[in-house]
Amino acid sequence: MLRLLGILITVVCAIAVAVLTWPSFFRVDRIYPIAQIISFRSVLLAAFIALTLLMLLVAFVRPMRAFALSVALVFGLASVASGAILLTRGVSGTDALPEQTDTSIRVMTWNTAGDATPPETVAKIAVAMDADIVALPETTIETGEAVAIAMRALDHPMWAHHTEYGDDGWDASSTTLLISPALGDYAIIESSLEGTSNTSTLPSAVAMPTDGSGPTVVVAHAVAPREAYMDSWRSDLQWLADQCADSNVIMAGDFNATVDHFGGLGTNGGTLGDCHDSAVDTGSGAVGTWPSSIRALAGAPIDHVMASSHWVATGSVVLRTLDGSGSDHRPLIVQLEPAE
Repeated sequence: MLRLLGILITVVCAIAVAVLTWPSFFRVDRIYPIAQIISFRSVLLAAFIALTLLMLLVAFVRPMRAFALSVALVFGLASVASGAILLTRGVSGTDALPEQTDTSIRVMTWNTAGDATPPETVAKIAVAMDADIVALPETTIETGEAVAIAMRALDHPMWAHHTEYGDDGWDASSTTLLISPALGDYAIIESSLEGTSNTSTLPSAVAMPTDGSGPTVVVAHAVAPREAYMDSWRSDLQWLADQCADSNVIMAGDFNATVDHFGGLGTNGGTLGDCHDSAVDTGSGAVGTWPSSIRALAGAPIDHVMASSHWVATGSVVLRTLDGSGSDHRPLIVQLEPAE
């Protein structure tokens, strides 16, 4: 009887770790509470390693040896698989972006947590990184304009655009986009402004070039996957995937989702719609951008810069030196080059 119980527990453990390691294969990556658990794959890896060691210690008890070794094997394989996935996505990225070229574009995304991050701080980082596009979820147009003015004072002019839901004074109801005049004239499309085609709870912004050239720029802000908002969160991710159906799209922002949550949402080999995740492509896809209160490798990489087939990512940096700046997110900066 005990032997059968041990086999049953081992099988249950094997199924559980398989689901948590490859959630999209089992189509549970956007199901509560698995969606929340898999957001922190590095923490899961640490848990798998700890359980492996614990079972190896239990194996010293002779009556428990066979059971403990079989469970240790399950968690050990899960540790290897999870570690390999993290290493493939990239746990370090680059210390600096590549040298800019005449055709490169730098994109910075930073959820500033409203006025918790001083506009001057945002401006200095954006100028230091020589950003051409700055995506600022949870940022009002007033704060965005203050950032643009500060950047202009640093000889780096930007145009400020925004969209908002209502006038409730809640910073999360606003999303701001800064675009360099060098990229041409842009305007937020009407459906995005009116919310007739947008993310469900927090506003995203879709900016189109008014001169007919240049990429479509999408600033994303999906609602967080709290239990009461799971349907809205899933709808938001689908809407964002739908925005990436063109070959010349750059999408950046707070997706409140990691690449583990995008199963079935990619098309033509893309991560989300036709877009590819730039951080994963350049070796920093496993570096956590939230929350900034814990170590980056233990956090969740929920902020992304994505680009469709017209662009190739050549470098990415998650800034870890600004964890005390006020925001609970870390800035992500990516350099893109036109695909040949």
